[in-house]
Amino acid sequence: MTYTQADEELSLLACTEAEAFNELYRRHVDAIYRYHLARTGCIQDAEDLTAQTFLAALENIRGFKGHAAFISWLFGIASHKLADFYRRRKESTSLEAGLDVAEDCPHPEELSEQRLHFDDVVRALETLAPERSEALVLRLFAGLSAREAGLAMGKSEAAVKMLVHRGLKDLKQRLVQEAEL
Repeated sequence: MTYTQADEELSLLACTEAEAFNELYRRHVDAIYRYHLARTGCIQDAEDLTAQTFLAALENIRGFKGHAAFISWLFGIASHKLADFYRRRKESTSLEAGLDVAEDCPHPEELSEQRLHFDDVVRALETLAPERSEALVLRLFAGLSAREAGLAMGKSEAAVKMLVHRGLKDLKQRLVQEAEL
C-alpha cells in the first residue's frame, strides 16, 4: 500500500495500521541513522540507536499529539536515546578500563580514506558548541531542512541557518588545525 499522507496524518493511522508505521520508518530511517552515526562515529552503535529510536516511537505512537511536526517528535526520541547511550557508557566504563577493552568499531587503519576523514569530522564536531554541532548534524548528516531542524531543536529556521553557518566556519577551522598537526 502506498501512503501519500503527511507524517502527522500517517501517525494517526499508525496507531492501528502497522503498514502506516512502516511507511513512517521508511521515510525517516536514513535521517535518524545518519544522525546517530554522526554523533557516535560507530556504525554498530548508530544501528542500535536507530533501532531503539524506532522501537520507542512505535511503542509511544499514541503519545504523538501532532502539536509539533512528526520529525521533531522523532528526533526528540533519537536525542533522548543518544543521551541514554552516553549516560550508560559513562556509568559502566571508567577511562582506565577502556584502555584494556577491545573497541567494537573498526580501527581507523582498517578503514578507507573516507572513513578516516569522517572520524576527523566527528571528533571536530565534538569540540563545537553543542547547539552548532546539533544543527550541523541535523542539517548535513540527517538531511533535514532548516525548518525541520528548527522544529527538532526548538529554534527558528533563521536561528538554525545561523548556527549552521557559524558551525561550518568553526568546523572548517578545527579540521584545518587538525590537519596541520
